[in-house]
Amino acid sequence: MGMTTVGIVDLGICNLRSVQQALRYVGAEPVVLRGPDEVRGVPALILPGVGAFSAAVDVLRGSGFSLAITEFAASGRPLLGICLGMQLLASSGEEGGAREGLGILPGHVRRFPPGVRVPHVGWNRVWPSPAMPLFKEVPDGEYFYFVHSYCMDPGDPACVAAVTDYCGRFCSAVSRSNVYGVQFHPEKSSRAGLKVLSNFLQAGR
Repeated sequence: MGMTTVGIVDLGICNLRSVQQALRYVGAEPVVLRGPDEVRGVPALILPGVGAFSAAVDVLRGSGFSLAITEFAASGRPLLGICLGMQLLASSGEEGGAREGLGILPGHVRRFPPGVRVPHVGWNRVWPSPAMPLFKEVPDGEYFYFVHSYCMDPGDPACVAAVTDYCGRFCSAVSRSNVYGVQFHPEKSSRAGLKVLSNFLQAGR
């Protein structure tokens, strides 16, 4: 079986090197996509990101990536959002002012409540929902690496793929059909993170 080509959307807001290295490790061929036209030709797509929701939305809309990613999701090919990339899949967010997201998954991205230490940085346990393909052969309560101050409230409970306890429980992964998102950084989460990326590749085969 040949390598799976995975397109990585480059919004110019994060270093993509660790994502590329992790994908190569699990047998994929990462290709950095710098324009929306390049999205159409890849069999699998990753939307990574760090920083503010509003700034990233402006880049998505201004570059044309917004429509290309939405069309990709509708095509049935596997799409994975990582950290801010997961949040951008939602209907709306409040970081940097109320804004519309891509609307690929129903949900709202909100700041952790007052009194919670932010950003949430470091290793924390992830509890997957039953039979979620992204977490196949990943033990319940496995540790993953997080860096974020906002989290997604999915509009549909069926989209919740995993939860994490941090001063209360929040949604740490989402899944619906061919669309997936993880709030943690799988590329920085050691063996468990590599397994999640490998499972993502399998989902597209």
